[in-house]
Amino acid sequence: MPTSNALSPSLALTLAFAAALSLGLLLKFWLATRQMRHVARHRGAVPAPFAGRIALAAHQKAADYTIAKGRLGLLEMALSAAVLLGWTLLGGLDALNQLLLGALGGGMWQQLALLAAFAAISGLIDLPLSLYQTFVVEERFGFNKMTWRLWLADAAKGLIVGAAIGLPIAALILWLMGATGPLWWLWAWGFWMGFNLLLMVIYPTFIAPLFNKFQPLADESLKARVTALMQRCGFSAKGLFVMDGSRRSAHANAYFTGFGAAKRVVFYDTLLRQLAPGEVEAVLAHELGHFKHRHIVQRVVMMFAFSLAGFALLGWLSTRGWFYTGLGVIPNLSLDGSAPNDALALLLFMLAAPVFTFFISPLFSQLSRRHEFQADAYAMAQASGADLSSALLKLYEDNASTLTPDPVYVKFYYSHPPATERLARMQTPVHP
Repeated sequence: MPTSNALSPSLALTLAFAAALSLGLLLKFWLATRQMRHVARHRGAVPAPFAGRIALAAHQKAADYTIAKGRLGLLEMALSAAVLLGWTLLGGLDALNQLLLGALGGGMWQQLALLAAFAAISGLIDLPLSLYQTFVVEERFGFNKMTWRLWLADAAKGLIVGAAIGLPIAALILWLMGATGPLWWLWAWGFWMGFNLLLMVIYPTFIAPLFNKFQPLADESLKARVTALMQRCGFSAKGLFVMDGSRRSAHANAYFTGFGAAKRVVFYDTLLRQLAPGEVEAVLAHELGHFKHRHIVQRVVMMFAFSLAGFALLGWLSTRGWFYTGLGVIPNLSLDGSAPNDALALLLFMLAAPVFTFFISPLFSQLSRRHEFQADAYAMAQASGADLSSALLKLYEDNASTLTPDPVYVKFYYSHPPATERLARMQTPVHP
């Protein structure tokens, strides 16, 4: 009899997954080591465009901070790849599923237990490096303000909020997968998008205050300046708030949160301490530029489109036995549907999809950098370009962001353009 040399779908998926995981890990290591070598080579001197503004000590601190994070990142990459391999091709997820099937039987409770157990185990695996990042790396460079008591309180609150929101959401999606027929993925996508839009409304008012204190902006002169800027830009917000970011970190930031009438402007208290009023106005004008150019709407639309494609793909894959066996899991074989594979399909998809989509991430980084340039241009039209330049350099310095990143690393990962490119586009002199 003639024999076929074609690979089975299950083996083809196994090989494709292993190849993508290996290639992605090699690429990540190559990019990270390029970045560290490039930063180390330029550690000895402040780049010429910044020589009059950035002290050598600050430049070297940024280089050391970047290298320290890079080294920890290499360990995180290796651990993440090993854990991913353990969950999939080495049978970890299959063993956990079989254990819970034996203990709970099939049904909704077993599926929810599988999702919860997976999340708990993954969190425990990630915990040591997360603690090292906060209490060693961030501490060494003077950024960590977190106490162990505050960390424990945050962890407890996060666990409670995650369970209170995540478990009902998971239960509803699992129910939709089993009750709405072949087009369950369309119903699940619609619910997921509705939930995300609702979360944008309720997060600023009900969730964020569980972790941080938000006080109305008290500086009347700054409030008047910011309000006038927003009126010029045709933007309205529910309020201007100051967040106690200094409780956890010395890093500074400002952002918009909320959706529709629930939009808020939030300043870190660290930002207000570091920037002059004109610089705060320029930073806010940059953020308003994102709204003026509809970047937020574009991102929401992209999220809708990609999530729809993801749910549709999951809807197809979840009915293919090779999808499970190709990723190291033996699917439940009950004919009466008493032990569905829905939770397994969700977990396998969440584990495998990033392995393949990693290779297109530079496209999204490039789009994000383009948006930042557009927001900078808008800010310069609405506020002082010199203030924007000065504010950006202060933020780069205070956050120990390197001024000499590797160009290839930038193109792959950076969502914001490097300082040299941003200031060159502004064509505005930086005043010490």
